Amino acid sequence: MTAAPPVSQFKSLKPSDLIGAMIVVGCSVATGIALYLSTFDHYLLWLAGQTLLAFAMLQWFVLIHEAGHKTLFKSAGGNKYIGHLASLLAGIPFESWTTVHAVHHRWTGWQDLDATTATLVPRQLKLWERIIINGCWKLWVPLFSVLYRLQNYWNLPRLYKLFPRREKRLRLTVNMFVLLAIYVSVCWLVGFKQILVMFALAAFISLMMQDILILSQHTHIPMQLSQGNDVAPFTPAEQEIFTRSLEFPRWFSVLVLLNLDAHELHHIYPSIPGYYLSRIGYETHKSVPWWRWLLKAKQIPGEVFLFQNSSRSGFDI
Repeated sequence: MTAAPPVSQFKSLKPSDLIGAMIVVGCSVATGIALYLSTFDHYLLWLAGQTLLAFAMLQWFVLIHEAGHKTLFKSAGGNKYIGHLASLLAGIPFESWTTVHAVHHRWTGWQDLDATTATLVPRQLKLWERIIINGCWKLWVPLFSVLYRLQNYWNLPRLYKLFPRREKRLRLTVNMFVLLAIYVSVCWLVGFKQILVMFALAAFISLMMQDILILSQHTHIPMQLSQGNDVAPFTPAEQEIFTRSLEFPRWFSVLVLLNLDAHELHHIYPSIPGYYLSRIGYETHKSVPWWRWLLKAKQIPGEVFLFQNSSRSGFDI
C-alpha cells in the first residue's frame, strides 16, 4: 500500500478567515431562507423550506466539526464563536464536541478507547435492543444519529468519568445547560407546535443523512481492542485503515460536506481544512460510492452492522 505524503508537504494549506466567513454566511443565508419558507401554509413552499433546512442542518454539523479542529478559520476566536453557533443547529454542545472528538482522533483504531466507538464494542445484545436496532436500521429511522449525540455529548455521567478534571467538568456542564436553556427559551417564545412545524421534518431528514455519513466512517471496520492494557495510539497516517470514505457528487461533497466524506484523508491530515482536502493528490484505499456502500450496508441486520466487523461477519462493505 502506497504511503500517504507527509503533512509537511502541505504547509501552505492553512485555514482562511475569508473562506470560513463565506461558508458560514452561505449556510446562514440558506438557513434563513429555509426557516422563512417553512412558515408558509402552502405545502410546496413549506416542503421546499424543510428540504433546504435539512441540508443546512447537515452543514451546521460539518461546521461544528471543522470549528472543533480549528480549521474553519485562521483565528481561534472565529472557530470558537462559530463552533458555539453551529452547535445550536447541530444539536451538540461545542465544549463536549471538542473534548470528545479530540479523544476520537487520538484513539482511532482502538475501539474500546475511542469514546465514539466504545459503545459499539461487541457484546451480547438484549432482545429488545436487537428488535429496536434492527427495526430502525431497516426502516431508515435515524436512531444512531440521535444516540450518537446522547451517548457521546449529552451524557454528563459518562463525560465526568472520561474527564475527571474539575475545570473541564464545569465547562462541559455550563455549556450543556446554556444550550438547553436556549432551546427551552426558543420553544417558549415561538411555541412548541410552531417549532415542530418549522424543524421536525427537516431534522428527521438531516439526521437520516447524518446516519449515512457518520456510520460510513468507522463502522463495521476491524479495529483493535486494548482490553485494559497500556497501548500506544496510532499515528494519523496509520489511522487510514480504520476509516472509510464515501464518494458523493462533487457539488455535494464540496459545497455541503466540505469534503468530510473524504474521511481517510481527514484522519491522515486532521490539521488541514476540509475545504482544502481535495488539493491533496493522494488516492486513499477504502473509498466507495455512497449508494453502493449504502445498498450493501442496508442488507446487513443492524445489530451485525453496528456490533461486528467485516472480519467477523463476512460482509465486506
